[in-house]
Amino acid sequence: MKIWVDADACPVVNKDILCRAAERTKVITSFVANQPIRLPPSRYLKCIQVAKGFDVADNEIVLKANAGDLVITGDIPLAAEVIAKGAQALNHRGELYTAGNIRECLNMRDFMDTLRTSGIATGGPAALNQNDRQAFANQLDKILAIYLKRQA
Repeated sequence: MKIWVDADACPVVNKDILCRAAERTKVITSFVANQPIRLPPSRYLKCIQVAKGFDVADNEIVLKANAGDLVITGDIPLAAEVIAKGAQALNHRGELYTAGNIRECLNMRDFMDTLRTSGIATGGPAALNQNDRQAFANQLDKILAIYLKRQA
């Protein structure tokens, strides 16, 4: 398993959680972004800088992710693409996207987008709070524990 991070929109607190987890579990974690990402020195952390442009980082992740990998993203269409390849996707609030729930998430995203484009103010998502950070860390730990158990 490898972890692929859609790093352009990854909250700093989640980046820190991911860096510590990669070091602790020795799982290669690649941060993909269209700008340089500062990472602590580690043989398990990689920064992949792609060209600027719409969905360039997402396309790189879809290209490189394999079945069994984990993708960290808040981008629901990206999550759908990697799930179709057999990878898992985890959002910044700790919600695991699965083959069983991704269609519903895509439908809700499209519905909200339709409301916004028709001029209805829907507001944005709430800021990440301590519960979100904890949920993210817990779900990441759960996924990594399952992976490590399979490797033992």
